[in-house]
Amino acid sequence: MSDVLEFQQSEPLTVGVEIELQLLTLRDYDLTRGASDLLHTANYDGGNGDIKLEITESMIEINTLPRASVDEIGADLDALRGVLVDQCARNNIAVCGGGTHPFHSWPERRISPGERYEMTYERYGYLAKQFTVFGQHVHVGCTSADDALWLTQALGPYVPYFVALSVSSPYIDGVDTLFQSARLNAVTAFPLSGQCPELADWNAFLDYFQFLKDCGIAASIKDLYWDIRPKPEYGTVEIRVCDTPLDIVQATALAAFAQCLARWLLRERPAFDAGKALQVARYNKFQACRYGFDARISCPQKRTQEDLRAGLKNLLDTLNGDAKALGCQHWLEVLQTLLFTGTTGADWLRARHTAHKNLNDVVRDSVERFCATRPAMAEENKK
Repeated sequence: MSDVLEFQQSEPLTVGVEIELQLLTLRDYDLTRGASDLLHTANYDGGNGDIKLEITESMIEINTLPRASVDEIGADLDALRGVLVDQCARNNIAVCGGGTHPFHSWPERRISPGERYEMTYERYGYLAKQFTVFGQHVHVGCTSADDALWLTQALGPYVPYFVALSVSSPYIDGVDTLFQSARLNAVTAFPLSGQCPELADWNAFLDYFQFLKDCGIAASIKDLYWDIRPKPEYGTVEIRVCDTPLDIVQATALAAFAQCLARWLLRERPAFDAGKALQVARYNKFQACRYGFDARISCPQKRTQEDLRAGLKNLLDTLNGDAKALGCQHWLEVLQTLLFTGTTGADWLRARHTAHKNLNDVVRDSVERFCATRPAMAEENKK
């Protein structure tokens, strides 16, 4: 078995965040090819994480350090954002969040240098360029491989909540898709997208992955484009379904939601039927992508449909004790406010389009929002 599947134990419930961001020309706020040049000239000491390439040159990724507290995640994201904004200004480009660029043309994208990216393009063709979409990934630390595999499956039914809380990709190719998150449709095109199959323990996962390798389907964990997947080299479970939010306050709040939910699941160990959950998983994710908070999702245990908004409200209330124990109640309040007001990132983008009547100015406003909104605004709630 490959060494990469040796699970590296990490501190329980530590959190790390990866955020993919858009690089834009100041001329018309279309995507631009700037990632390699940006990194080549960057002056950054790595004290708060990493800034790195993504699949195409119009994307840049910031990664925090693994942290025990979400306040530290917010500080890392703020520092990384500051470095990136300054460096972009020196290169006469702009940067913003959001799950898709509203009007870019995917054939104009250029694959980033690197063996992994070149192999992806060779294998998946045009899908690699169409994969110029932007997401937030959250890693949660686990103490054992079996816990990581269990948590990977136990988090599966909560995918619609992560989607609904982060939706910020209503536009593709200059068109309102009517989706709250159109980004995830690009991910679905990959053959190994979806969710982890029903597996009893880590050894069963190793057998399953070896089967995929033997059949020539997957060579590494990175080939699994699952909504949630174990990351054995980090000792984490990686949640991969969130659109990149429009500001890092919400990005930090999503990290808090992941940490609190993981703590509650590992502490309570609620019973769930992984097989039945998988039967409704694709439908429930579609509902969240299409309708956001207004989705109706299926409960396989009760064989009924339920309002996503009501279920999410109940869940956030349930997590209050865990949030208090982790010292991140003020971050969950950001999400509770979002749920109460109902104004998602997708709603905000549509409102800016109504005001401006063009998508160029919508992206310009997104740049201003990303550069201006800081985690300190949320931390005021603690006082």
